[in-house]
Amino acid sequence: MNTDKLTIYLVKLIPLMEKWGLKLLGAVVVLIIGFWIIKIITNQTQKLMNKKKMDESLKGFLSGMISILLKTLVIISALGMMGVEMTSFIAILGAAGLAVGMALSGTLQNFAGGVMILIFKPFRVGDFIEAQGYMGVVKEIQIFVTVLTTPDNKTIIIPNGGLATGSLTNFSVQPSRRVDWTVGIAYGDDYDKARNVVLDILKNDKRVLSDPEPFVALGELADSSVNLTVRAWVKAEDYWGVFFDFNEKVYKTFAKENLNIPFPQMDVHVHSES
Repeated sequence: MNTDKLTIYLVKLIPLMEKWGLKLLGAVVVLIIGFWIIKIITNQTQKLMNKKKMDESLKGFLSGMISILLKTLVIISALGMMGVEMTSFIAILGAAGLAVGMALSGTLQNFAGGVMILIFKPFRVGDFIEAQGYMGVVKEIQIFVTVLTTPDNKTIIIPNGGLATGSLTNFSVQPSRRVDWTVGIAYGDDYDKARNVVLDILKNDKRVLSDPEPFVALGELADSSVNLTVRAWVKAEDYWGVFFDFNEKVYKTFAKENLNIPFPQMDVHVHSES
């Protein structure tokens, strides 16, 4: 009796094996060969990115995306060889992707922004930038956000979407920067003397570059003061040190040279009627 049942099962199994066996074998072969080729492509891509000295974050991201995309295509091809109707599957997958994309539109924008930043490098880790109303040193560039540390040691997290599409100032790209001041003296003070004092202060500061030369000129005849426009070029890392030191030296030196730094004032004339 058992032999008869086994025979019946074998009789039923043989047509199924004939129908699905070759398809299943073909699908397995496609998966094995496909994954092997994908591994080769991924390794060659990583070698190319290493040769181009691309950012580590970008290398890992691109390698992962290429691997996932190619493996998805191989799996879809294998399922198609087995006779699975892929039209409906792809339609469902596309609809699900559209729904997820609409739900995560902001996140996807930040994702795209992160990719653009990693590719075009408008700034790098360690750069001092101003963007989206914040100013600080770039500590980390992630796929969705960029992390800044402000001068007063606050951590600012900015979405990459706005960074990639908005205006941005990078203070670390150029090796030198221009420092600007406005120095006021009182009406009646000796302008030439004040100008020479300012130039001496700048020339005696070794951090101030001689090329281009410091610039001092009469910039404005203001309501309460005669304003000198002062400009000097320094190395980017010396900017704030020179800026604050100059202000202190001008204040102390002007006092010694009897040059007055005026403050806003108003004259009031009172007329009495007898």
